[in-house]
Amino acid sequence: MAAPCARTVSSLTITCGYCCKNMNRISSHFSSQTFWRPFSASSSLHKKNMAAAVPKKYTAEFIQKQIEEYNIGKRHLANMMGEDPETFTQEDVDRSIAYLFPSGLFEKKARPLMKVKSKPKIYASRRNISKQRAIQWGADGRPFHFLFYTGKQSYYSLMHDLYGKVQAVERYQDRMTAKGLFSKDDKMISLGTSRWLTKEELEEQLLETISAHDYAHLIQLMERLLTMPYCATEEEFVMRFRRQLDAQAKNQIVPELQRDEQGVAFSTAEGRRKTSTCSVLLRDCGSGQISINGLDYIQYFTVLQDREQLMFPFQFTNTLGRFDLQCTVEGGGRSGQAGALRLAVSRALLSFLPQGDMEHLRQAGLLTPDPRVRERKKPGQEGARKKFTWKKR
Repeated sequence: MAAPCARTVSSLTITCGYCCKNMNRISSHFSSQTFWRPFSASSSLHKKNMAAAVPKKYTAEFIQKQIEEYNIGKRHLANMMGEDPETFTQEDVDRSIAYLFPSGLFEKKARPLMKVKSKPKIYASRRNISKQRAIQWGADGRPFHFLFYTGKQSYYSLMHDLYGKVQAVERYQDRMTAKGLFSKDDKMISLGTSRWLTKEELEEQLLETISAHDYAHLIQLMERLLTMPYCATEEEFVMRFRRQLDAQAKNQIVPELQRDEQGVAFSTAEGRRKTSTCSVLLRDCGSGQISINGLDYIQYFTVLQDREQLMFPFQFTNTLGRFDLQCTVEGGGRSGQAGALRLAVSRALLSFLPQGDMEHLRQAGLLTPDPRVRERKKPGQEGARKKFTWKKR
């Protein structure tokens, strides 16, 4: 009896010893590893994790609901692609997903297919919209430029090209600097008698409506390009957005050039300023003599500023000492008479100057009449604007 008991105890001891060795080996293995994942002791989270671990039961109801949602999504996808939902297969679904979710929008396949009518009806109010569509989409119904998705394709395409021009000029400057040929005195763009397109004119050219901020940003970038050395390389691009002002100078009436008995050319003109009126006779091949009402202009105008007003048209056109001038003036004061003489002399000079110099005179303000006059006194007031001093008592 003692022997069997001894064998049983020894077998248990051997078994327990073997288990202890395995447990020690496992515990030493786990102790050598570091666990960084925090364990939550919350009972609700434990229940949730336990519930998630349980496999879902795909019932017939659940499967039917998933099929209905898939059919609805497939129908929407077919409508987006312009295909028949009834004949839309799984291959079409895969092809549509690959088309709608490409790697980037720069790829032509990433651009959506627009529905284009074979014979669109163009109404007068929708004419600009039709022109805009013509410059945005091709015959295949796809937009030309990737900036179509900005909503202002023409404007942002212009800004994109303009900034590219600025960078091209900067690269050209770097190349010239590296060669040791850089010079700030290089030929700049000659704007001449031109101006920037107005906001309305730019909108008509782009066939888009832009804000005042967008227009100011465009002009600011254009002005930056003009201030850069070697900007003359982009002169053709810049002049596309400027308009000549020669048409305004053509409205000016040029006095007819006449000749006297000796064959000397002369011209006559009239001018007004405030209440002063004058007429001038300008003779070519003279010595620079100027008389006003029979007196020398230095004796007639004792103030230097008035003499400068009279001589400014000759100085501006580099014709000092070439003409003899006879003036007749009446009415007004010295300031009004000097202004009237300046306008009359400028008009008379047009007969002797080339056609291109007329615009320069106009821009200098020499051909613009001054319509300002003294404002009349108002009844109940001390002057034209001044009021009587108010007194409480």
